[in-house]
Amino acid sequence: MKSTSPSEGEEGEERSAGFVLYRRSEGQRLYLVLRHRDGKHWALPKGRIEPGEDELVAARREITEETGIERLRPLPGFRATSTYRFARGSRSISKTVVYFLAEAETDRVRLSDEHSDAVWLAADDARQRLTYAEGRRVLAEAEARLAQR
Repeated sequence: MKSTSPSEGEEGEERSAGFVLYRRSEGQRLYLVLRHRDGKHWALPKGRIEPGEDELVAARREITEETGIERLRPLPGFRATSTYRFARGSRSISKTVVYFLAEAETDRVRLSDEHSDAVWLAADDARQRLTYAEGRRVLAEAEARLAQR
């Protein structure tokens, strides 16, 4: 699957992939939430799927690029999708994001230039920190899945 970037003035579609990353600390799960430098909003790590990449390959690449985290253990069978619209200049973009779920093997985050902050938070605090409802919904799905284990 590939992402498409529409020409100026056209409506377009983008596809992204990411991970709901968690780690264990003192008996609780903590989730990684990133603050975007430009929009100042808080979100789960994700990025565009490049031509020739499948969703999982893109998600792994984006996690490494955005957080520096390379070692993670994906949870088989979890796949959450978020679809929303946003404006980029005069263009209306429809964006679909696929999220996977993985445990990070480190708490050390090395941010890309796209982000200004990163925090590991308990589920309730992470949900409160996330700016958009779609991110909160995906996090709730991940937390529910992990509670079944």
